[in-house]
Amino acid sequence: MSIKKAVVKQLHGITLAAKADTNHWVMMDGRDSSGGEGAASTPKELLLMALGGCTSMDVIAILKKMRVNLGGFEVRLTGNAREEHPQVFTDIHIEYLFFGDAIPEAEVQRAIELSTTKYCSVSAMLRDSVKITHSYTIQPKSALAIKAESPVNP
Repeated sequence: MSIKKAVVKQLHGITLAAKADTNHWVMMDGRDSSGGEGAASTPKELLLMALGGCTSMDVIAILKKMRVNLGGFEVRLTGNAREEHPQVFTDIHIEYLFFGDAIPEAEVQRAIELSTTKYCSVSAMLRDSVKITHSYTIQPKSALAIKAESPVNP
């Protein structure tokens, strides 16, 4: 069994700094309406980012092993949370965006399947309490250049 450790320290009010075994600091804060300063991501936002990061790392690595040449990759996550406390996520949708020429759809589907059912530990931790769905699009590499010119909006 692997033991992981983390520490969370109060900086001011509910503005927090946290670090774990990799020794990198992450900032957290709440919205103004909850006593925070809105100076950093909320813990719930970090959960979405962790899920997106986990599955992204898997999919990229799996496609690399399959010798699929990605010109670009992005994941967008949308989570719905209950209005009542605890305001947990009820469902999360993961949208995978692949950019490149001649990306085989079967390999994309297989990489997503392996990540979501076998390798992504964050997905596995959430699976029993949150409905997680996914979709994907494959676009030509030229679409990435067009996207880069548009305003950033996740």
